Amino acid sequence: MGILGVAVLSVAGVLLAIQFKNGKSEYGVYISLALSLFIFAAVLSQLKVMLQAFRSISAYIEVDKGFLEVLIKMVGITYMSELASGFCKDAGYQAIATQVEMFGKVLILILSLPVLSALLSTIREFLP
Repeated sequence: MGILGVAVLSVAGVLLAIQFKNGKSEYGVYISLALSLFIFAAVLSQLKVMLQAFRSISAYIEVDKGFLEVLIKMVGITYMSELASGFCKDAGYQAIATQVEMFGKVLILILSLPVLSALLSTIREFLP
């Protein structure tokens, strides 16, 4: 599904959720959740293309596979924390959404430490 399909589906879902806003507002949250999961599935299908691109790039350039794995994990953590944060915000729990975002950022920072260490050791080798 391309961006046009996602955009049309999103607008249709929002218009449907608005219809329930005055009466049964919890249905709007359920519609939002269902749409978000569907769009997330569309994003996952596009991530396969990104993984194939990473594999083809790593075939041309000698890159440690561990670095690519860390990069892919970081992308996954980013998407998952944004998705969960968005759910919390839609449900009206801003404080929990902020905590989810912060946890995602800390987890990405922890994942990046080995990459930063390798970068610093490479820089140290070039210094006299």
